[in-house]
Amino acid sequence: MRAGSIIIIVLAVIILNAGITMMIINSKDQSQAAPTPVASAEDASRQNSITAAVNAVEPAVVSINVIKTESIQIRRPFGIPFFDFFDFAPMQRQVQSIGTGIIYDPKGYIITNAHVVEGATQIKVVLPDKREFDATVLGVDDKHDIAKLKINGSRLNHARLGSSQNLIIGEWAIALGNPYGFLMNDSKPSVSVGVISALNRSFSPRADKRSYRNMIQTDAAINPGNSGGPLVNINGEVVGINTFIFSESGGNVGIGFAIPIDEVKSILAKI
Repeated sequence: MRAGSIIIIVLAVIILNAGITMMIINSKDQSQAAPTPVASAEDASRQNSITAAVNAVEPAVVSINVIKTESIQIRRPFGIPFFDFFDFAPMQRQVQSIGTGIIYDPKGYIITNAHVVEGATQIKVVLPDKREFDATVLGVDDKHDIAKLKINGSRLNHARLGSSQNLIIGEWAIALGNPYGFLMNDSKPSVSVGVISALNRSFSPRADKRSYRNMIQTDAAINPGNSGGPLVNINGEVVGINTFIFSESGGNVGIGFAIPIDEVKSILAKI
């Protein structure tokens, strides 16, 4: 065999071996570089009983936008005492307020506080998916601060009403609602987490015609706009309706109260 042919064969073998080696290296690099799908594992690690409870109830929590007409008595126009001798008809003005409600029936029945819709001339219900509905007040129990509303819509999510009979002091409590809804400009509810702080608290405020009995106390944050929203247990069941707080500033200080859901059920059956 000629020397030239031998050289060509040797070069071909060297090139072939080099190609195979590069393929093996690239294959190893690709197998080593292939990222492990950890995102789903991380998402799963963040899921717990609280997030599951929130996911179960959140789609049924609604924002209640209320238009009310207020009368304003005019006294001493321009600060001139002379006008004290005259009677002036009160002026009327429209005031907007906001509260929270919970859909408890797929037919569109909603629970909220009576004080949320008191004096309302117009009620709009906004769902977390931003759908809006006009609401009708079907019944009100002013004394116990519960109102039942109705909207007409399809594909309405509803929450499961649990029982407040066997609540345990210290167990998890989750409050959902629309605090300061006008500032947020968002119909999706906010979530706060605390515990059941006490049970069977009863109040009859002197300046209020209402009577609150056997209330659930919680340190889950409740703020203006939360009224009428659900207090939920770790199983995703509504155990109370958030109603008011004790606060000198008007903001949350960790002393909030909810009407027990067993009492709410009894009231709903009557109104």
